[in-house]
Amino acid sequence: MTKSDLIASIAAQKSLSIKEATLIVNTMFEAMAEALIAGERIEIRGLGSWSVKQRGAREGRNPKTGEVVMVPAKRVVAFKAGKGMVDRMNRP
Repeated sequence: MTKSDLIASIAAQKSLSIKEATLIVNTMFEAMAEALIAGERIEIRGLGSWSVKQRGAREGRNPKTGEVVMVPAKRVVAFKAGKGMVDRMNRP
C-alpha cells in the first residue's frame, strides 16, 4: 500500500474529500517523524511500535573492490509488530 492508496482508503471509509484525508495522513506522518527525530518511541496498540536505535561505527567492505571502509555511527528506526497485528496476520 502506498501513501496515495492509504489516503484514498481513508477518504472512502470516512466519507472525506481526498484533500481532507491527505491533510490527516500528512499531519500524522509529520508528527510521527518529529517524535522519532526527537528520539521518542511511538506505540500504537494493535499495530506495533517504532523506536530509534543507535548503531555504532564499524568496518565495512566495498563489495566491488574488497577495500575496507569505515562506516560511521548512525541512528536507525526500528519497527516491531505488536501482538495483535502478528495474531491477525497469522489467522487461518
